[in-house]
Amino acid sequence: MLVKDFMTRNPITISPETPFSDALKMMREKKIKRLIVVEKEKIVGIVTEKDLLYASPSKATTLDVWELHYLLSKLKIKDIMTKNVITINENTPIEEAAKVMVEHDISGLPVVDDLGKLVGIITQTDIFKIFIEVFGTRKEKSIRYTLEMPDKPGELLEVAKRIYECNGNIISIATLFEEGKDSYLAVLRVTGIDHERFVNSLEETDVKLLYYHS
Repeated sequence: MLVKDFMTRNPITISPETPFSDALKMMREKKIKRLIVVEKEKIVGIVTEKDLLYASPSKATTLDVWELHYLLSKLKIKDIMTKNVITINENTPIEEAAKVMVEHDISGLPVVDDLGKLVGIITQTDIFKIFIEVFGTRKEKSIRYTLEMPDKPGELLEVAKRIYECNGNIISIATLFEEGKDSYLAVLRVTGIDHERFVNSLEETDVKLLYYHS
């Protein structure tokens, strides 16, 4: 899964000279939370709804309403935008995009092609939607099993075999490893399975069923 498969294409952009009020109005009308700032087809900044809302009181704490309106009318996006924008290539794996967001504590990444041209934007919301799809949570009549697996070859294959023998179909699987442990967690969402038969069959293995949820 690559960034280009889930990003929003043709994101709305603004100029560094865009007035504060115009940018805020645009965000509210389009129901978006960030705008990419472009000058001569080059990304020069990014501004979020939070940036705009924080700009108001920070620029005019002791002013009356008329002075406030005047000051905000003069405020340009270039005065409050974040420069040195972190971007990501469209062919980057989606999990790498999530990692970059976490490491830099940001909620959105402009997406560029191999020539550095802006082609989209990917956000935390997009990542959450992917997470939902990967875990198959929209699939009706499925069971989510969380298993503690011995960290040795063949164990996951053995579980998959037992699921098959119990008429089950695995629609999603995720694993979580913790450094220093000789076991790991496997989370499987399964449809059509004979639940009781499967649970009983696990007693013949070294796999531990921690919990399940339908």
